[in-house]
Amino acid sequence: MNWFEVKVKTTSMAVDAVTNLLYELGAQGIVVEDPNDPIFNEGYEGDWDYFDRSEIKFEFEGALVKAYMEMEAPEALIPVIQAQVADLSTFGLDPGLGEVEIKEVRESDWANEWKKYYHPVRIGRHLIIKPSWEQVLDAEPLDLVIELDPGGAFGSGTHETTTMCAELLEENLVQGSKVYDIGCGSGILAIVAAKLGAGEVVAADIDPAAVEVTRENVEANQVTDVIQVCEGDLMQVVDSPADLVVTNIIADVVASLADSMKSYLNPGAVWISSGILDKKLSIVLEAMSKNGYEVLEVRERGEWRALLVRAGGHA
Repeated sequence: MNWFEVKVKTTSMAVDAVTNLLYELGAQGIVVEDPNDPIFNEGYEGDWDYFDRSEIKFEFEGALVKAYMEMEAPEALIPVIQAQVADLSTFGLDPGLGEVEIKEVRESDWANEWKKYYHPVRIGRHLIIKPSWEQVLDAEPLDLVIELDPGGAFGSGTHETTTMCAELLEENLVQGSKVYDIGCGSGILAIVAAKLGAGEVVAADIDPAAVEVTRENVEANQVTDVIQVCEGDLMQVVDSPADLVVTNIIADVVASLADSMKSYLNPGAVWISSGILDKKLSIVLEAMSKNGYEVLEVRERGEWRALLVRAGGHA
């Protein structure tokens, strides 16, 4: 089979979703070019380098996701990708142009070249995410390093929704806590929890591809003794409450979980949720209020919001 570069023209809002569906279709590496990404506009020191700004010329309003895939019939894949991207609107995401282009490339053109875009990134005070081929040269004594290869996971782990959840975990996780990561994706938040000293972590996802990737990342980070990875939804995989739950999904799902989640939180336990667009925040806050949660913080980053709430029954 030959290698192909798949380009999808979309929006900043839909970048993560488009990236996920391309990985599910067999992408082996992905590069994101997004002029609206704060990394592109402000160049935060230490942030993950998605691309070389000097080489990018944007000819449309939106973001470009480039995936590298091995396939036999690329033409047949174009309508499949177009349909899946267009379907993102049903989840409240603007797919943008949704145009798809595919061209053949030599394996040597991308197999190692795309890796130059990814470098260690610091999150919060002491969390560092790095790809396996990189070294952390400026680590401090209290730093915790999480190894995550963007070519084998659902995103690089540096999207605003993920970084906010990781920061809130760092600030609120109590040593020895029981933690649930629901909709674990690449497993990064479960791994963060384990590295921070959680006593027991359950990482669950309904997507078998996510479960496989999470297991690989858990093993790579040597936290298999702490993290249990399960396929299924929350009610299928756990039977007792936790001290902390983290869900980085989408606003409508977070709101729908507000009622049932109460059964999986110890009195006074905290729930970190993200993947919430600003325009959807009121829906989530209403659901939290209706179900008796105390809202401790609403964290903002770009157009995304993350919530820290506490379950009822606290002292």
